[in-house]
Order: sequence, then C-alpha cells, then structure tokens
Amino acid sequence: MCFERFKALIFSAFLLFLYGCHSSRDQEDYNVFHYNQINPITSLDPAFAKSQNNIWACNHLFDGLVQLDDSLNVIPSIAKSWSISDDGKIYTFDLRQDVYFHKNDCFAEQSRKVNAQDFVYSLGRLLSEEVNSPGSWIFSNIVEDAGSFQARDDSTLVITLNKAFLPLLGILTMEYCSVIPEECVEYYGDRFRSNPVGSGPFVFKRWIENQGLYLLRNDNYFDPNVNKDLDGVKTSFITDRNIAYLELLKGKVDFISGVASSVINELLDADGNLKADKADKIKLYKSPYLNTEYLGINMSLLEDGPLANKKLRQALNYAIDKKQMMASLRNNAGTPALSGFVPKGLPSYDPNKVKGYAYDLEQAELLLVESGYSKDAAPIEIHTNKDYLDITTYVAKQWERLGVNVEIKLMESAVLRDGMRNNRFQLFRASWIADYPDAENYLSMFYSKNPAPPNYTRFQNLKFDQLYEQSLQESNDSIRYDLYQQMDRIIVEEAPVIFLFYDVTSKFVGKNISNISNNALNLLKAKQVIKEKSQ
Repeated sequence: MCFERFKALIFSAFLLFLYGCHSSRDQEDYNVFHYNQINPITSLDPAFAKSQNNIWACNHLFDGLVQLDDSLNVIPSIAKSWSISDDGKIYTFDLRQDVYFHKNDCFAEQSRKVNAQDFVYSLGRLLSEEVNSPGSWIFSNIVEDAGSFQARDDSTLVITLNKAFLPLLGILTMEYCSVIPEECVEYYGDRFRSNPVGSGPFVFKRWIENQGLYLLRNDNYFDPNVNKDLDGVKTSFITDRNIAYLELLKGKVDFISGVASSVINELLDADGNLKADKADKIKLYKSPYLNTEYLGINMSLLEDGPLANKKLRQALNYAIDKKQMMASLRNNAGTPALSGFVPKGLPSYDPNKVKGYAYDLEQAELLLVESGYSKDAAPIEIHTNKDYLDITTYVAKQWERLGVNVEIKLMESAVLRDGMRNNRFQLFRASWIADYPDAENYLSMFYSKNPAPPNYTRFQNLKFDQLYEQSLQESNDSIRYDLYQQMDRIIVEEAPVIFLFYDVTSKFVGKNISNISNNALNLLKAKQVIKEKSQ
C-alpha cells in the first residue's frame, strides 16, 4: 500500500471515530486540527513527558495546578490562587471545584471531580522508584519525600519544601506535574501509557504508535475561553521532513514546528523570513526559543588530554565564526551565542553583562600556542547525530583551519543521549531546551551536586556552587539576576561548553489557521487554535 493512500485511510478512520460521537453532523462539518511531529510519541503518561513530542500530547490531555501564558507568566489552571510562606518553604494552593476527569470505564460512575488528593498522588508518584519517571529530578533536593505533598481538604493542597526554591511555580507548569486519577493508573497498570485519563481540553480516542494520535474535544472542560469550534486534534508522525513540508504546502497538514536544513532554503530567505512565493500557502510565526545549542565537554574524562587545558577550550570557542554559521546554515534563523549559556528570551539574559566568545581567529591562535597543543595529537572526537551533522561539520572545519585535529563520530540519537548520560563521551553535540522559564534551569546543568542529567559536563566549581545555592533563596529579582550573570561569566571563563547559538521558534501553519501559541518554550496549546473551515 502506498504511503499517501495509507495516510488517507488513517485519517478516514479518525473521522469515523468523530462520527461515532457526533452522528448527527455531516462529514464536511468536522473541524480537526492536524499537526505533524517528526519524532513519535513514546508515552501518553505525563510522568514520561520528557521530550517535545510527549509534552505536546500530554498538554492536550492533562492539566496541572498552574500554567504559562505566552509571555511565560505563571497563571492559574486548576489552582485558582496560591500563597507562599514568608520563609519560601510552604506553598498553599486553593483548587477549583468544577474540574472533572474525562469519562472512562476506570471510574465507578464514569467520571469524578478532581481534588487535592489527586495532586498528592500525582506529584508523589514522580518520586516513586517503581515508576522511574525521568521527571523525578524536578523535586530532587527540594522536598524530603512524597509526604511533602499534603491535602488539607478536597480543595486545598500544601507543598512543603526543605529549602526555599523560587522556581517552584515554573516547575509546576511542566507536564510532569499534571494531575491523574489513581484508580485509572491501577485499572490500566502498564497500559496507562496508552490509555491516558486526564482533565484536559481534549479526550483520548486512539493512538496508533508511529502513525497517529487522535483526540476529541472535551465538551465538559472547565475553561469557557477554549475554542469550541475544533472537534478534535490529529497528530501524524511523518519522519521525513521533506515529505512533511510538502504535506503542509498542499494543505494536508495544518502545522509544523521547526525547519530542517534540507528545506530551509526553500522556505526562508537570507534573513530568516518566509519566502514570498510561499506566502499565499502558509504563514510563519517566530519568537525567541529557550534553547541553547552547544558542544558539551565532559570535564570528568579529560585527564591529561588536550581539552583539560582551559586555554584550548577557550581557543576552540574563539575559532568559530558563528555569524557566518548562522547565515550559511540557518538563514539567520537564530542568534549567535555571543553571551553565556543562558539564552536570549529570559529576563536575566544580558550580553553586555555576560560577554562570550566573538569570532577572533588571532586570539584563538594565541591561546592555542599557550595551551601547548601539539599538531601531532590524536584527533578530538565530536559525537553527534544526523540532525546536528551540518553544524558539527562546520565547527570541525573551523577547528581544522585553526590547526586542531578533529574526527566526527556519527551515531543514532538514542545512542548519543545514552552516552552523554552514562559518562562515555568526552565531547558531544547537544542542546538544552528550557523545562521552565527561569535561568536557574540552565545554570543547574553546571551545579556539581546534580547528576547527568542535567550536569552532562560533570562541571565542578566551588564558587559557582555557592552562587547557585545563594540564588535559590534570593527573592529580589535584580539581585537574583546578578547572581545568575556571575555564574554565567564563570561558565564563559571555564568553557566546559562550546557556545553555538540561541534558537528561535519557527512555526509554519496553513493560511486558515490562527491563534497559534507563540511562546519561547515552543509549547503548542491546541485548545486555543482557530481553524477556519474550507469554503
């Protein structure tokens, strides 16, 4: 069966599901928002919402205590209000009483109201060794155990920290912190990953792994401002980016995020804007993206190798012409990383206060000599995957021009991530997308008491650690931002990473799509999307 015909059959199956729920309506009345993900969903359990593909799906299905608006401000969700104790350790949340879980056979009466005990269960579950959630780190070192979450009554949740931690509200916006019903997890067991029950704006209908996810509108959703014109959401998983963009141009897909190097020149001009000949078919939304692209240096594996010398690490940073890199490989869709590790888009980002590495080949050559690097040294190996190959190759050529021997090791994404996590690679290509909108999320990657993740570089610096711990208890924003910038300057000086660029979101949508969320976390909020019906 050909690929196009197979996709058509899958979409027809989805429409049949819709008809089953709304049999009185004609086929042409159905209004489904269809977007594509390059990478497939691996779980619909929010405890495993680690990557964007899982995060987006869980955001359609589940709610948490709080959420982010498109300016990345924390706003109410199921918690209608909250208070924080003077010492910053006790958070008390007042919950709405009109939020219900989706109808499901796991309930004795098909559904029930969400209460504070559900959050006690959901948040405590993240700490369970049996669950082994990749999100367990979010409460690491800030709560004692699952007993830190308490229901004072059905509508009051109390979270007690073992130390003040100002980014907590931002952490609670993460999909990991979604509320789920305990009886549904017990009912489905290991199958909960593919039978999700939440309280979100869309209800699970079917998931065909690696092919499609189908959701229906939740007519009982508590937020009256949600767009009621959408009947459902379809997610497809066309892994070939070229095919995906062709489907978008033909109007068969409504939304795609990101731009691949293979099609970037077809879609964007030299300034990173949508080409004029595409403007009659699609629209482009851009914003700063809280994503820092870099090469990480595993400081625990350097021993007496050349990268153990700080001057060589600095030389490698100076040797990269990042402005040319962005122009030639990214059509200037992004910002050269000329400051620290904290990206553009966060309020503490200030390239005047944190000066990074501008291209300076003369300085690079001087530092290379001072480092004692031998031209006969064994090649420095860069471990990367195919998605990063173009920029990795560019960097390798820049370093070879400096006189440094380089070898690229290409591998599958899963192998790369596993090697980073398990301390096998000395130099690796990576990116860090913010989990929540606070520079602490980036700086935590270099705190010596953190494991990998997030401390993939195994960086250790006593002064950095002291500043990091001080920042966690500082309630004054200007003072805290100054502490963040001091830490970022240490990262620049010690160079445990090679700074590449700060990303931008590139969201391509059909001409009939509007009200797409445009935020620096690149979070898709399908509940607010407007899709005009074809005439």
